Amino acid sequence: MKPKVIVYKKLEPVVLEYVQEACEVVYFEKIDENTAAAFYEELKNAEGLLGSGLKVDHELLEKAPHLKIVSNISVGYDNLDISELNRRGIMATNTPNVLNETVADTMIGLLLAAARRIPELDHYVKSGKWTSHLTPTHFGVDMHHKTLGIIGMGRIGAAIAKRAHFGFGMNILYHNRTRNEEVERTYMATHRTLEELCQEADFICLMVPLTPETKNLIGETEFALMKNTAIFVNGSRGATVDEEALVGALQNGQILAAGLDVFVEEPVRHDHPLLSMPNVVTLPHIGSATSETRIGMAQFAAENLVLGLQGKKPPALLTQDPSNR
Repeated sequence: MKPKVIVYKKLEPVVLEYVQEACEVVYFEKIDENTAAAFYEELKNAEGLLGSGLKVDHELLEKAPHLKIVSNISVGYDNLDISELNRRGIMATNTPNVLNETVADTMIGLLLAAARRIPELDHYVKSGKWTSHLTPTHFGVDMHHKTLGIIGMGRIGAAIAKRAHFGFGMNILYHNRTRNEEVERTYMATHRTLEELCQEADFICLMVPLTPETKNLIGETEFALMKNTAIFVNGSRGATVDEEALVGALQNGQILAAGLDVFVEEPVRHDHPLLSMPNVVTLPHIGSATSETRIGMAQFAAENLVLGLQGKKPPALLTQDPSNR
């Protein structure tokens, strides 16, 4: 008898077929107040969960007595209570590496779009305002040969450093819990304290996971340290930044511009002050959103799921291996 799994994210047919070969699949397009009762009923006998964004905590796990694995279609896993999953001997997995290059492309795009005011000037042309020669009020700033500070030098941070160093001739500073000798050697990157990085960098890119330690990591103090010509981009999680402090820093001219792929509340409310600022480039959390990468992430997550249900160790295991307990 095949193990029952609940899928709560639309999968490409090839990925869904792979899961169905090994599992009995129950699919929910979304889990909300209209589908919650049916979801919890199916959860009673489910051995696996496959999707992204679902909060898996004590309350949910109490309703899932047969659960063996939770497979996140995401590199981030702040929706998972890892300590509770460990306590229950339930595996949890994510999808690292598959999206590194794609997210790095997005972050470079955000940096460049904010520096050269691309969305703002695109609107300027399309709204019929381009009726004469441009003046310095329309100019952006150079990105090449400037200093980029990367906060969070993991695999994605390193991929951003590669593009910035070799593609734009940028000087790389980074702040990380541990030194990364490979990026220091390969991209001539220099380790800095968070305070030093904020003071020295022309561009600042935030790429840390969301943890209790990184919540509101960048706030009033950090923005006050930045150059008034600095451009700040966030590709991590919205809650790693104090959004009120960011709004204030932009309004007060403490920093020049910002590029955001993430927000505290997603989807972001339409009347959020950041959305009315021409010097803020906003994206709807699309860091990894290309067809190729999303299919690769889903396939990786599906493989994690199936291997875990077969009693094997998934390659991207976040929790303790139950076989070693």
